[in-house]
Amino acid sequence: MPGFVSGIEKTFKKQANPDIAAEQKRYMKNLFDFLGIPNPLRKEIQKPFLDKKQLPGKETAFEIIKELWQKPEREYQYFALDLLEKYIKQFEEKDIDFLEYLVTHKSWWDTVDKLAAKFFGAYFKKFPEKIPGKTASYIDSGNIWLQRTALLFQLKYKEKTDRELLEKTINRLKDTGEFFIDKAIGWILREYSKTNPGWVADLVERVELSKLSKKEALKIINKK
Repeated sequence: MPGFVSGIEKTFKKQANPDIAAEQKRYMKNLFDFLGIPNPLRKEIQKPFLDKKQLPGKETAFEIIKELWQKPEREYQYFALDLLEKYIKQFEEKDIDFLEYLVTHKSWWDTVDKLAAKFFGAYFKKFPEKIPGKTASYIDSGNIWLQRTALLFQLKYKEKTDRELLEKTINRLKDTGEFFIDKAIGWILREYSKTNPGWVADLVERVELSKLSKKEALKIINKK
């Protein structure tokens, strides 16, 4: 594990660009430091570390991801998520604790949204019996990133979307006044409108949503 982490650090630091880093940091509201590696370049230089032949076992990989999550520069968290993607098919029931750790640490939309739609989405498809209890706990947590996850894990479910659960979650969270929650409500509805525009239009008519949520929800419907 130490060799893996030091290897990616050495590779990334060679490509560091302070000027780009300063721009990236400003874009992210000065919440995180950056090395200044544009995403296309990062994707290219990290490829050897994601080669199937080089990948560690899942438990070791999770330790690596957790270590990368502690590093100040945001590129390490982006790489950690790309590494995690290699283990989606190996998810076990207990791994929900690990996913929740990632959502609740160094939380911002750039990591949370991928975690919610890709990783929680995959986990809950594999372990659907966990959905009711977990989503209820996220809604009640008071943590906007867990709440956003409860909304967005179905983002790519299309016709498999649990409409009853989605409407229940929206009703529970629509009055929080949180920008990231209102935006997520609109986003999940806009995405689902590609599959079932009638249901989305009806929900927007029936449920009193924020202006932001409503605007986002109807973007595709209003273009037709």
